[in-house]
Amino acid sequence: MLFPGSVVRVTNTNDTYYGVTGLVQRVTDGKAAVLFEGGNWDKIVTFKLSELTPVEVTGRKKAK
Repeated sequence: MLFPGSVVRVTNTNDTYYGVTGLVQRVTDGKAAVLFEGGNWDKIVTFKLSELTPVEVTGRKKAK
């Protein structure tokens, strides 16, 4: 299940954003709006839920 704030990866091999990770902004009617950020640009793209897979986010250890 995807919720706003979830980190997801695009799994549709025919899509320009295949393999790219983004942040879910909203979920409606079987679709999710995903925010991609990079450098000096932001882009929101809508995908079917079946085209996305959740990414498990792990924290980094702080250097001493």
